[in-house]
Amino acid sequence: MTELPADVPRSNGELLFEFPWESRAFGLAVALAESGTLVWDDFRAELVKAIGERDPQAPYRYYEYWLVALERALVSTGVFDTSALSASVRSVMDQREH
Repeated sequence: MTELPADVPRSNGELLFEFPWESRAFGLAVALAESGTLVWDDFRAELVKAIGERDPQAPYRYYEYWLVALERALVSTGVFDTSALSASVRSVMDQREH
């Protein structure tokens, strides 16, 4: 894995997560990259793309774009098919405030 994107939320240099699901999504991406399942540069490109596509009027929730990027990267590499991944993402999003 290479270095984290510059816009990862931080407080006093420490990673900042508003909800537990955010740290799980972060950890999942890092673990997949470290295992070689996910190419970090591909994920980062998807993250930049997802953030660039956001509605400027909508609230900015970094880790929601992180999940979009993770989904796209895993589908594009064939790790997940779209239907299985959509079900998994829905499950994570349903739990995101717990």
